[in-house]
Amino acid sequence: MPPGPGPAPSSEAPDQRLSNRELSWLDFNERVLALAEDPSLPVLERARFLAIFNTNLDEFFQVRVGGLREQVAAGVTRPSPDGMTPGEQLRAVRARVAELATRQERCFFEGVVPVLAEAGVRFSDWPTLDALDRAHLHAVFEERIFPVLTPLSVDPAHPFPYISNLSLNLAVVVRDPETRVRRFARVKVPPLLPRFVLLPDGERFVPVEQVIAAHLGQLFPGMEIVSHNVFRVTRNAELTVEEDEAEDLLDAIQEVLRLRRRSPDVVRLEMDASTSREARDLLMQELRVGEEELYEVEGPLDLGGLWHLYDLERPDLKEAPWTPVTQARLGGADGEPVDLFRVLREGDVLVEHPYDSFDTSVEAFVAQAAGDPAVLAIKQSLYRTSSDSPIVRALIRAAESGKQVVALVELKARFDEQANIAWARALEEAGVHVVYGLVGLKTHAKTALVVRVEESGVRRYCHIGTGNYNGSTARVYEDLGLLTADPELAADVTDLFNFLTGYSRQHDYRRLLVAPVTLRTRIRDLIRREAGRPDGRIVMKMNSLVDADLIEDLYAASCAGTEIDLIVRGICCLRPGVPGMSERIRVRSIVGRFLEHSRIFRFGSDARAPEYYIGSADLMPRNLDRRVEAVTPVTDAALRERLQEILDVDLADDVLAWELGPDETWRKLPTVRGANAQVVLRERAVERAARGGPHRA
Repeated sequence: MPPGPGPAPSSEAPDQRLSNRELSWLDFNERVLALAEDPSLPVLERARFLAIFNTNLDEFFQVRVGGLREQVAAGVTRPSPDGMTPGEQLRAVRARVAELATRQERCFFEGVVPVLAEAGVRFSDWPTLDALDRAHLHAVFEERIFPVLTPLSVDPAHPFPYISNLSLNLAVVVRDPETRVRRFARVKVPPLLPRFVLLPDGERFVPVEQVIAAHLGQLFPGMEIVSHNVFRVTRNAELTVEEDEAEDLLDAIQEVLRLRRRSPDVVRLEMDASTSREARDLLMQELRVGEEELYEVEGPLDLGGLWHLYDLERPDLKEAPWTPVTQARLGGADGEPVDLFRVLREGDVLVEHPYDSFDTSVEAFVAQAAGDPAVLAIKQSLYRTSSDSPIVRALIRAAESGKQVVALVELKARFDEQANIAWARALEEAGVHVVYGLVGLKTHAKTALVVRVEESGVRRYCHIGTGNYNGSTARVYEDLGLLTADPELAADVTDLFNFLTGYSRQHDYRRLLVAPVTLRTRIRDLIRREAGRPDGRIVMKMNSLVDADLIEDLYAASCAGTEIDLIVRGICCLRPGVPGMSERIRVRSIVGRFLEHSRIFRFGSDARAPEYYIGSADLMPRNLDRRVEAVTPVTDAALRERLQEILDVDLADDVLAWELGPDETWRKLPTVRGANAQVVLRERAVERAARGGPHRA
């Protein structure tokens, strides 16, 4: 194949060709915040989006800001591909976060709280409560809160305590009435306590820190309470595992978790804006933070606690619940289960969650394999799974019945390490062969393989997906999965598992695109192929677009005349619509009720039969070079039509869609037709289930 066009001609300087990754991520979180600000949404949905915005930001500080601070501490001054040094990025991030935090506070106080109050759900402050309310909270404090509190004083005999990551705390200054000596104390709000305490009517809430503050006299009897303020610490969680030096990866991961819990590096100190100078200075000194790490907050800290509010039994304040449908080919008469292996012998099945049921497709596939006496072996990768996973339980049953079961458990899945360690041990105890993947690479591929003996001989079935084997997230994450008995794909998945579990230098796959061996070069070649055609056409849907080399290939394709549409939910470092560089590239983002998580890659114009691929990889260096990923072609004509339908619906959306401009600014598209992609895809899933088609969709 010819090498294709070189870099696109442009007047843009090298550091103006790419947007900064960290600022682009903050742009994404701003789009989440915009949903919380949207008055057309039910108010508990707005509260949920505020919680998501807050927890997203927590993870960003722990990982991305933590990594930047490590670079600064190490004296790194080399700029990122967009031209910004680590120090410049930290300063830009701080300014952007401060702006977003102000909007979050305004959204909470001026948007969510008043609308909730109109619906009878009220945030109350301790000073406004009457005697009956206070009596109720006195009882709650005595029974449920006081027994789990531990006040820690700071004096010559008691050093400043370790403040755990993301914990909510009260900084208390007390005074001895006899000696007049002032002391500082810290009271941690244990995470097992609810963020907001419910009053007897079931629809009024008081922040738990206010309940504790009202009872500080019981924690410090005989002392005068001079002041009390709330603070919260975020620590660096970007810790690496030295896999090549570890004798036991599981032990190494547990050590990393221990270090993360005791990380000394504070990347953010959030503090009640009314905190006294005395407490403020002491906290900053003891936590070793400067003004650049300090964020003063008006109102409650940790609005991630609004998730608890969403659990209220107030369906009138939420979106109508969505029940995923079962495709006609996967649903038997009167709800009886179908023989999935017979179905797959007849043709491939494509599922899109949460519109198509995860339970009756992917979970049913593994459960049926576990209980089928004709199944000889099951192999599956597990990156993130639910706390009570039917799939893991099925694998355990399969092993206990004598089947050969292999589980590739990725212990390095950030923030899921502890859960995955627990599952790995449970699987091993049941006789499952548990492996942890390859040194230096995370296994992010979403693949399952079933080996079955049949009259015609041994046949293999497989699932290749874009999302995790997690029934909980499958109800809120939009993802795709291909269930197939295609012999070549099944052979590729077999080779992939052998690559992961044994010693192998497998570099050639029949049809599967596998990172880090073939995916980057194949995507590059497909982009360049379209650039060399007079009717070149590319459409790609993904979570993030960061890789500088592939972005340059897309720029070159645009300059060669290729029409390119990109649907990027999160980070996008490509700058579309820049004259002489990316005039034929359009970028949009869909942010709504369900988290857009699937990856679809289309290459080719309508005049030719376009090629379609789905899989686990975004176009980021980590996915292409440092992870094991699997991307599969979809060749069945009906399934290709289904993928094109998804892309068309996303490109027609004018309710959830945002568009990225050449000035690196995201703008909400005006709603003209009222085309909500997630509503349309939901309706079409119901229609397909009712009419029983198309045959293979």
